[in-house]
Amino acid sequence: MTNPIIFWHRRDLRISDNIGLAAANQQSDKVVGVFCLDPNILNSEDIAPARVTYMIGCLQELQKSYLEAGSQLIILKGEPTQEIPKLAIALNAQGVFWNLDVEPYAGERDRQITQTLKEQGIPIQTFWDQLLHSPSEIASGANQPYTVYTPFWKNWISKPKTEPVERFKNRETLTAKEQEAINQAGAIPLPTAKDLGFIWNNKLILAPGETAALERLEEFCNQAIFSYKEKRNFPAIDGTSRLSAALKFGAIGIRTIWDATLNAMAGSSSDEAQESVKTWQQELAWREFYQHAMYHFPELAEGAYRQVFKSFPYDNNLEHFQAWCEGRTGYPIVDAAMRQLNSTGWMHNRCRMIVASFLTKDLIIDPKMGERYFTQNLYDWDLSANNGGWQWSASSGMDPKPLRIFNPASQAEKFDPQGDYIREWVEELRSLPTKQLITGEIPDSQRQKLGYPLPIVDHKIQQRVFKERYNQQKVE
Repeated sequence: MTNPIIFWHRRDLRISDNIGLAAANQQSDKVVGVFCLDPNILNSEDIAPARVTYMIGCLQELQKSYLEAGSQLIILKGEPTQEIPKLAIALNAQGVFWNLDVEPYAGERDRQITQTLKEQGIPIQTFWDQLLHSPSEIASGANQPYTVYTPFWKNWISKPKTEPVERFKNRETLTAKEQEAINQAGAIPLPTAKDLGFIWNNKLILAPGETAALERLEEFCNQAIFSYKEKRNFPAIDGTSRLSAALKFGAIGIRTIWDATLNAMAGSSSDEAQESVKTWQQELAWREFYQHAMYHFPELAEGAYRQVFKSFPYDNNLEHFQAWCEGRTGYPIVDAAMRQLNSTGWMHNRCRMIVASFLTKDLIIDPKMGERYFTQNLYDWDLSANNGGWQWSASSGMDPKPLRIFNPASQAEKFDPQGDYIREWVEELRSLPTKQLITGEIPDSQRQKLGYPLPIVDHKIQQRVFKERYNQQKVE
């Protein structure tokens, strides 16, 4: 009788193009999957109900995929450092396989589990799956990690990319005795998000699971990718892939996505279309740049990278912060974006930059507060991308252009010129002429009549105050 290999799913909730799962499948006729509901994550204050809802939906489809392949996905709930070894011992597993993660918590958890399994004589194998190039593959000429994107991109794009790996196909089912061992090891039925205490009644931007992600990729690469460079910054247009949550949870493989970009490039009918495909490839590289940065500089998760911002005198006005959270700052484009986030668990990327700049440069509030609010609400939240984006907008991160301040009115004028996005999310302003809508130049009496707040700060004044503090900090 063959003892099974256990494949531990974490951020790879699919059976196609999964490097670690494919390796387990090649090495054994009997492979079972496991997912552990981790209280260290689920009991955190910083977890979005929309994100748990998406994750559970992915797990529901993953369970079905395992059953169709003749195997099963085991669900555990508890400390992974205890539950994974307990299951491996109960099944007398010939090994435990998993794909690695760049996040500090995951690294520490994996070290503990590795030590426990080694003490029990159970072999482990780990793989890099969520990146096209692992953190050790991309380094400067001095063999140092990159801290600037452009040289990272030039190195990254020059290297050959791995093709998608074979879909999981199991060949041998568990015995009744092994099934009993699984039950005794604490296996539970997959709970709903509501069972776990998370309520999300709104529709998700992308339906959970591998099937929906693959369908969305095909749809995007058949049309929107060819005008991506031109349309990606306009929040009223469906011009982006919206695959961020699928990438965060690994409902789709990064090699599958890269393969699709190569096919799109080959099918491009113009230089403009090819440039758009390349622009999206560069966004995929930005994702990896931030993940590599988090791996090499885990202190990024705790605060600013640049020294000048490590003790920056932020105001941290809590009333202003609450107004920002609720989308009632009196700046229409900012409020539209925050209301989109609160209603859908998602925000267009251009708007993420606008609201982050507004919080840090206009309200002069610590970016960690905004970063945390995103963590609590985004269904596609990813530590590396969220942290990288906030540090970019706050000018506190790895960025050769250290001070960048967005003017909300000019951003709206450029990227929502007809006011369609603002009208969609700021209902009380829909009747206004477009110019008033995008500039925010609305008389106080009219604001009062419409039930829309006065601007909580003056952009020009706050811009000057921020620059003065920044220059003073540089001197000190």
